[in-house]
Amino acid sequence: MSETQRLSWLPFLKQPVPAGLREPVQVAAFELAQGASCPARAEIGPGMEDEAWELLPEGEGWIVRGGRRGVLYGAYALLEALHTGRKPWSGLQKPFYADRMLNCWDNMDGSVERGYAGRSLWFENGGFAYDPKRIRQMGRLFASCGLNVLCLNNVNVHWPAQRLIADMLPKLAEFAAILRPFGVRLMTSVDFSQPMRDGVPTADPLDSRVQDWWNVCADRVWAAIPDFFGFLVKADSEHRPGPFTYGRTHAEGANMLARAVAPHGGKLVWRAFVYNCQQDWRDTKTDRPCAAYETYAPLDGQFDGNVILQVKNGPFDFQVREPVSPTFFAMPRTDLALELQLAQEYTGQQIDIYAMPPMWDELLQDLPPQTVKAVAAVSNLGRDANFFGHPFAALNLFAFGEYAWYPCVRREQIVRDWVRLTYPDLPDGDRAALAALLLDSRHVYELYTAPLGLCWMVSPNNHYGPSPDGYEYQAWGTYHRADRSAIGIDRTGGGTGYAAQYPDALRARYESLDTCPDELLLFFHRLPYDYVMRDGRTLVQRVYDDHFEGLARTEAMAETLEALPLPSPDREEVLERIGRQRTDAREWCDIINSFFRRFSGAEDAHGRRIYP
Repeated sequence: MSETQRLSWLPFLKQPVPAGLREPVQVAAFELAQGASCPARAEIGPGMEDEAWELLPEGEGWIVRGGRRGVLYGAYALLEALHTGRKPWSGLQKPFYADRMLNCWDNMDGSVERGYAGRSLWFENGGFAYDPKRIRQMGRLFASCGLNVLCLNNVNVHWPAQRLIADMLPKLAEFAAILRPFGVRLMTSVDFSQPMRDGVPTADPLDSRVQDWWNVCADRVWAAIPDFFGFLVKADSEHRPGPFTYGRTHAEGANMLARAVAPHGGKLVWRAFVYNCQQDWRDTKTDRPCAAYETYAPLDGQFDGNVILQVKNGPFDFQVREPVSPTFFAMPRTDLALELQLAQEYTGQQIDIYAMPPMWDELLQDLPPQTVKAVAAVSNLGRDANFFGHPFAALNLFAFGEYAWYPCVRREQIVRDWVRLTYPDLPDGDRAALAALLLDSRHVYELYTAPLGLCWMVSPNNHYGPSPDGYEYQAWGTYHRADRSAIGIDRTGGGTGYAAQYPDALRARYESLDTCPDELLLFFHRLPYDYVMRDGRTLVQRVYDDHFEGLARTEAMAETLEALPLPSPDREEVLERIGRQRTDAREWCDIINSFFRRFSGAEDAHGRRIYP
């Protein structure tokens, strides 16, 4: 199997175009992908937006009609439907979210922060270094799932990356030109204090010298790349500079940058990931999940129209299980972006199998998609031969694109479609078995890792592997407060008050022990180990049972994968990684159960061995 054939789920990369696919559609899709103009048969209809498309049956084939990017997206949608056996979409189609962004945390030295698929695809040794053919292939990958914005560099901006919008602009423009035919616009992360590298003595957003510097910078960037999307900023977070240094609000800081890019049609994406990362663990009043709401809710309505406030899906930091961030409910007059993480930082690092669609389904049940205007995801891409490290991790990028276009699409359809597109030669029964395994993988991972919404039981050194007390006495504000009598954080009105940040219905659901989901029980409540759960088990017995069950189900996953006739080299990579996951699940099971046994003194009701 050639490298091209194994790199993507793209059906036309893996199989010949079906015989029934009409030539005008092929021209519209494939010539456009090479930068050619739209052919006459794919003309833009009156009033149609650039990304909109529709499929028109003609004889035994189809015509794709739409805007310039819409024709490309429509052709991919048609190919996907033909290869999955589904009926092609009817009627005019357009994305639910206009901005569908991928945030890459690549550094100029070629490393990738929280990267689990190899080194950077485009940076090395302080500059650009890439294979144009592979970048074009990546562009096809993005177009196939409808992503239209790529942020190239780490939000923790290091000095060399600041050159991207200075002397490296010509190289940046060359890179933009490769991705432009695939409907992808570039964005870069910038350092809020960047003017100070150029002789300006301050970064105060209300200082005219700072404003002038950014105005000139924006003029220069858009002169080189007219369709540049904008800037991404992480400010006043984890030691990054920001407007707080000058006694200014984040609205004042964001608006200054937004006004610099506004004349060019640019946008300013401002991350809401702001909290006290120097917390005293003895301080039981400060509660990190409260931080984003407390910082931004009072600023609702103060941001300029081209500012997008990018909010993480949960109030912590991409944990296995978190409630939806209350900030989404608090800012109706601000354009918000939902930020997800494809890179499996706390969810197995692309060693353990972790399909994210079930998590996103649950998120969207509590968060109606109308409350946000854009979506962003932290990339799981890298230089590995298959782009993703684990072959199955490709599913998460595919799923992100599906949700970005159709938030109401469901996990079962996404996973089944991906399996069929990626492994078309598997027998139907094997495809069904693989889809079922992937759909269950998030639940299995949760069973053998952090129980009942506790979060942060991983090693603080690399965010992988069990360490139940690893974060407990550190400054990051990530505590479970375990002692010999109880565990968990009381976030009700009688505790930190975090639950009060939610609308009344969600607040009542989370504050009541009768209605709080078991999976979030210790996120919102502090409970004794002998607390009786709704199913009659004690809390500590539920922890024991979950971890033994998670281990057993991981072993069953390994047996299923051994029996599947996956193609090479995917089979070898999958089996190697499931072997590591099996070992890791055993470590999680034994260490977490031992931790709870030492505090509670309770033996397992079923007599299974728990190590001292």
